[in-house]
Amino acid sequence: MLYQVLKYLLLGPLLRLVFRPRIEGLEHVPEEGAAIIASNHLSVVDSFVMPAIVPRRVTFLAKVEYFTGPGLKGRLTAAFFRGVGQIPVDRSGGRAAQAALSSGLAVLRKGRLLGIYPEGTRSHDGRLYKGRTGVASMAVTAGVPVVPCAMIGTFEAQPTGRRLPRAMRITIRFGAPLDFSRYAGLEDERIALRAVTDEIMYAILALSGQEYVDTYAGEAKAEARARAQGRAQGRRGHGGGKGSAR
Repeated sequence: MLYQVLKYLLLGPLLRLVFRPRIEGLEHVPEEGAAIIASNHLSVVDSFVMPAIVPRRVTFLAKVEYFTGPGLKGRLTAAFFRGVGQIPVDRSGGRAAQAALSSGLAVLRKGRLLGIYPEGTRSHDGRLYKGRTGVASMAVTAGVPVVPCAMIGTFEAQPTGRRLPRAMRITIRFGAPLDFSRYAGLEDERIALRAVTDEIMYAILALSGQEYVDTYAGEAKAEARARAQGRAQGRRGHGGGKGSAR
């Protein structure tokens, strides 16, 4: 019930008013049956806008941080994700990663749409980063098609660090479903999963027109933070030197 209220009466109409989304290729999303929608990830609003415009319910594997954020924004975000039945995912790896895959497969086995961000986290600079193989593992194991999706303009609407989104037009573009049935039985083969993942990322890239970086987004973020911290320490050290000279 809460899902319908949010999508059709409250949040859905508000998002359409604020972002005036231009929708392309929606006919590629299956009207029934299990499928994965694999999208780039540029902003928090991605997880709100795309499910709002897809006629069917989309269940996302959402990072657990979306359920534990501080303040009013954190509580509202958590309430939304819980209200629409999204699944929190611990991204710490190991058993947590396997649990996330199991949760995703459970959604697909019920014949539902599963939304996933193959990059694993938001892009911090608007570029498209290397995909993780979880999406391939689920697609091959469940034997379902993957619909590539590109969010365009959401980075400009609400980049990382911006508390409230700008009111501006965005585009949501869906591509033709990708069939990976030729990989049946190879869900444990790393080379096969990498090939599937790269094909998915290439399809997203073709739709989004982003610059591609053959590095994981999490690693790129960590490197960017380290560089920023180094520059800050350098400035403090330089300033201290000036002060001691006086």
